[in-house]
Amino acid sequence: MTSLDVTTEAEDSGPSGYAAARLRLLTEKAQPGPPRRAALARLTDGWLNALFTTAALEAGVRGAALVAVGGYGRGELSPRSDLDLLLLHDGRADAGDIAALADRMWYPVWDLGLALDHSVRTPGEARKTAGEDLKVQLGLLDARHVAGDLGLLAGVRTAVLADWRNQAPKRLPELDELCRERAERQGELQFLLEPDLKEARGGLRDATALRAVAASWLADAPREGLAEARRTLLDARDVLHLTTGRATDRLALQEQDQVAAELGLLDADALLRQVYEAARTVSYATDVTWREVNRVLRSRAVRPRLRAMLGGGRSPQPERTPLAEGVVEQDGEVVLARAARPERDPVLPLRAAAAAAQSGLPISLYAVRRLAATTRPLPVPWPAEAREELITLLGAGEPTIAVWEALEAEGLITQLLPDWERVRCRPQRNPVHTWTVDRHLVEAAVKASSLTRRVGRPDLLLIAALLHDIGKGWPGDHSVAGETIAKDVAARIGFDRADVAVIATLVRHHLLLVETATRRDLDDPATVASVAEVVGSAGTLELLHALTEADALATGPAAWSSWRGSLVDDLVRRVAAVLAGAAPTEPEPAAPSAEQERLAIEALRTGEPVLALHAQTEPAAGDEPEPVGVELLIALPDQPGVLPAAAGVLALHRLTVRAADLRSIELPGELGGPGDVLLLSWRVAAEYGSLPQAARLRADLVRALDGSLDIPARLAEREAAYPRRRGVQAPPPRVTVAPAGSRLATVIEVRAQDAPGLLHRIGRALDESALRVRSAHVSTLGANAVDAFYVTGPEGAPLPAGEAAETARALEAVLRA
Repeated sequence: MTSLDVTTEAEDSGPSGYAAARLRLLTEKAQPGPPRRAALARLTDGWLNALFTTAALEAGVRGAALVAVGGYGRGELSPRSDLDLLLLHDGRADAGDIAALADRMWYPVWDLGLALDHSVRTPGEARKTAGEDLKVQLGLLDARHVAGDLGLLAGVRTAVLADWRNQAPKRLPELDELCRERAERQGELQFLLEPDLKEARGGLRDATALRAVAASWLADAPREGLAEARRTLLDARDVLHLTTGRATDRLALQEQDQVAAELGLLDADALLRQVYEAARTVSYATDVTWREVNRVLRSRAVRPRLRAMLGGGRSPQPERTPLAEGVVEQDGEVVLARAARPERDPVLPLRAAAAAAQSGLPISLYAVRRLAATTRPLPVPWPAEAREELITLLGAGEPTIAVWEALEAEGLITQLLPDWERVRCRPQRNPVHTWTVDRHLVEAAVKASSLTRRVGRPDLLLIAALLHDIGKGWPGDHSVAGETIAKDVAARIGFDRADVAVIATLVRHHLLLVETATRRDLDDPATVASVAEVVGSAGTLELLHALTEADALATGPAAWSSWRGSLVDDLVRRVAAVLAGAAPTEPEPAAPSAEQERLAIEALRTGEPVLALHAQTEPAAGDEPEPVGVELLIALPDQPGVLPAAAGVLALHRLTVRAADLRSIELPGELGGPGDVLLLSWRVAAEYGSLPQAARLRADLVRALDGSLDIPARLAEREAAYPRRRGVQAPPPRVTVAPAGSRLATVIEVRAQDAPGLLHRIGRALDESALRVRSAHVSTLGANAVDAFYVTGPEGAPLPAGEAAETARALEAVLRA
């Protein structure tokens, strides 16, 4: 039977004919989804049209119309959806006649057991109520004629739509707030085990709100995938209505297998994953749309004031503030610089994402789409810069989540990490888990970012947090499967063999500490020995301890407690004692290269600094080697203040220090005594723009050393003129004294957020404490600086324990200020 046949039968047979035709339509298997929803709307239209025509004649009412609003108005009628109806009248009929007409309309609907949301208004009353009640206004935006005087509805639609567009600056913020309040109550559809398909964030109600925003002409949602997402949610709701026989929008656990089977899906997990994908599309479109709405409203609010200040001329173009090479901030978003060439710069997506997360800014939809469309794949293994930018992104804290979701929405995450596809939107049936597998992994990295001061290798911690459950997309023990995947991913990212082994160990045994601490007797030496044997080293134990806490905190409130934490801490202390065999010693310095020795001899001969710059490259797949940084060598006669001067000059020239080493080198006796020359080896990269010339660096270094260049003042002036946008609060710096670090010097370890001038500030503080830096080993892992300074007192001996501790406290206070 066609939908036309069904409509005709309903018109001819009255309520009973409509009920029979409706039942047949809903039990047909041939046309589920949009065709059935549209057919049900047409069937209902035909019945209500006939009902209205008869009722209007019997009540003697002219100048009235029956109007469908809401979902029925959009022609999307689910099996148990309410009928949202408005009876419009021109106000000329007697009130009793209008009431009689309404009764003749509403009672037949109720008699069939259909849910009804109804109202009776004149056009003026409808417009007035819409102006006072946002929900009424939203319903009228989808108003559709069913029966009666078409002109009445045309006038109302035109007036309501004009009001909506005129009042958009006021009504849209109200709608935004309404959506936020609903999300707080209902949660995020894409993470709920029993989601409300309509009310939860990312559900059908949000999709409808996006239509309303588009109708305002103020902004529009990104449409790619949005229609398909709405269809997925509506189809799931239709089947839910039919399987339960109730007007429910909550996809309860006990209904999921049957709903999945009716939709032709493998199981309940496949259903949830499909629903989550749709919800994620709607949520991302919602975020982008409301950000654009707020940007437009801000712009409209500021523009008249700017015009007045500028004498009525044209508004200035938005400022573009550089954030990184090829990346700028404009109007509160991260966008690509005009000179950026994504097709020639495969690291640009990660650099842009890291800059956005570190700045606490959203990344522009158009920037992400351009990157996804034009950027070439990274070579395998990745160049060092790409690895560092990924670590910087993961270490940025909460802003990482929104940036990651933006990259994922356009397919960039699975392009960078193909194994991610198996965990994307994968549900977790354990009620302890708050998130899907993929979101849990990102949340774990966010939690780990606050623990980076506790470990010597924050880069390994962040990567292990991102990968620790990656095996959940495969059959069998996810830790065993994850170990293999983690090895492949870590090698792809560009870690060396030793680091790959550590990451694999962390992923394989990420549950070891908490399971042992809560299920085994810690007083049994065999328990502690077995953990020590698996972990193998104090460094891996330190990382596993932090990963355990990050994993639990990212799981949900029920997964971690002070009791669990104390048990794990106790186990870690016992294992550390077992592993504390040989105390660490100062590494033997490598012999200087021929070029380093040549520079040192030249510095000793001239008594002035000597510099050399060399571009470092790594092979790219099938192409010429790509530059990944610059090696800067500086040799100069030993003197106070070298470290802060050199570091300050690099900061002034916007050079980021990725790694650094400072040490004295011995020269042949005829050229001078041992230790006469300091050699600084740096790996640096320009924040943005081109590299400075070596001659300029050398001239500024000479001025910094003789005191004619006031580096702190220059850095302060630049910060005042171009303040850096602050993201979320980074973990505070941590300064410690390494126990038994060296027989010849005291080892001061600094772990802090990398920032321009950080190394300069550390060097100044050490100089002002009258300490001599014998050697320094500086590394930047993502956004984390992990530095070690071998210092002695003025007489060249290690510091007494009390003085060393006081020095560490004083340096930490300086860095916290």
